[in-house]
Amino acid sequence: MSKPIVQVLANPALRRVQLAFFGSTLGDWAYSTAIVVWAYTAGGATAVGVYLALRFLVGAVAGPIGATVADRVSRKHYMMSVDAIRAALVGAAAVTIGVGGPDLAVYVATLAAVGVGASFRSAQAGLVPRLVDGPAELTAANAVSSNLETVSMFAGPALGALLVATFDVQLVLWLNAATFVWSLALVAAVRVPPAADADTDADEDEPEEGDGFVREVTVGFVELGRNRDLGAVATLAAAQGMLWGALTVFLVIVAVDELGTGPSGVGYLNSVMGVGTVVGGLLLLTRVGRGRLARDMAYGVLGWALPIIAMALFPSPVTAVAALASIGLSDPWVNLGLDTIPQRLAPEQVLSRVFSAVESALIASMALGSVVAPVLVHLVGVRPAMGLLGGLVTALVVVLLPRLRRLDDRLSEPEHVELLRSLDLFAPLPAPTVESLARSLEPTRFAAGDRILTEGESADRFYVIASGAVDVTREGERLRTERTGDYFGEIALLRDVPRTASVTAATDVLLLGLARADFLQAVAGVRESARAAEDVVARRLGV
Repeated sequence: MSKPIVQVLANPALRRVQLAFFGSTLGDWAYSTAIVVWAYTAGGATAVGVYLALRFLVGAVAGPIGATVADRVSRKHYMMSVDAIRAALVGAAAVTIGVGGPDLAVYVATLAAVGVGASFRSAQAGLVPRLVDGPAELTAANAVSSNLETVSMFAGPALGALLVATFDVQLVLWLNAATFVWSLALVAAVRVPPAADADTDADEDEPEEGDGFVREVTVGFVELGRNRDLGAVATLAAAQGMLWGALTVFLVIVAVDELGTGPSGVGYLNSVMGVGTVVGGLLLLTRVGRGRLARDMAYGVLGWALPIIAMALFPSPVTAVAALASIGLSDPWVNLGLDTIPQRLAPEQVLSRVFSAVESALIASMALGSVVAPVLVHLVGVRPAMGLLGGLVTALVVVLLPRLRRLDDRLSEPEHVELLRSLDLFAPLPAPTVESLARSLEPTRFAAGDRILTEGESADRFYVIASGAVDVTREGERLRTERTGDYFGEIALLRDVPRTASVTAATDVLLLGLARADFLQAVAGVRESARAAEDVVARRLGV
């Protein structure tokens, strides 16, 4: 087992979040199966179709709206609130079924639960980076999450079907309500760094005058358009979604009309893909920390496209089974990049909305693929349609690969991260913030005797000593010597005053400069860092 995976399991906060996610997801899949069975009993196939369509619509609309709220408040408290509301709504649906209440009330309660929970994953995506010690642990946390989700996707429906057959739908709903209570209790026990746990931490991103509801909700989509790397990730997600949606149509046609297996063959083929996904998820755990998130995501999308092309060129049961197993193996690589890269690139204040926007691109493309596939089949036939969509996605990935290679270089941990983490001013900051600061550092060399700062001049930078030593003087009197791993220049920035001392290179020195705005935004935005900074200022001014 890789070191980052061990760190995830040893991190109490991450462990609780993972168990909360697993429990509620397992219950959710069981409940989804049970409510579909109930809808069929209550209103037949039409009721099932209408319910599933509304479920998709409600989730698609409510997700970005909820993510906006999650970005504006404490994400921990938001997740707890979502769990509490979902438990109450599912419990109300169970009671309604138990007392023979109106079907409409059950539909309203369950769809409301879908809407409330649509942004839970986005809130979790925004919270997890605050709980990790670095990019490797973040990637490992998402890999573990992906595996737990895969298990839930297969175990949940099986559990739901078993309980419905043995007992009744009402019991499954109560089980789901219990899993939400389980999730709430675990999330409540998570200890979050102060800035992330404060209800006011969203104040860093207060809307400008004139910002409206629509603008707030669409911030994530705007960020995808502004940041080309995030846009590339969303494009890959959409490409996979298109193939996913189309494959649901292709599988039915291939199984029933071409392989002659009948409707049961669809289930068998989906099972093959599911087993491949489980195996792929386990293999993924061995690759965590290799530093190729973007390219692995691209290869994962190719792992969808190329097997579909193979199914088009070489139609046979053996090809179909091998292709679907390959797609299953590839799927976790796509999911890991989809989960992790937005967490690494998006500004913390809008992270949940960016994550929700990427998910929306995936879901919308799935819907589009399921609509486009039958049209293409009607126009050109099933095999050409499969080859066409697979070929288009393959060409898209090839075009994006150069950008994705550069993105992997950007995602690699920058130099001097460990040096910044060792400083008392930056130690309380979340790992993504420290990483961002490290990328903003500007190295400058000075020879022994060179004047670096002059007392009384305006301040525009904070400095960390990467190597060498400097003398700090005030009014000609030597105050102290700072060496490798020390820093200076913070007083004038924090107090907004001219430089309070002069600094001269005592030896040849390499300094890492951080711009005023970057320094103040990072330190002043986190209470523990702000307190550490004030302690340093008070101590140095008291010399």
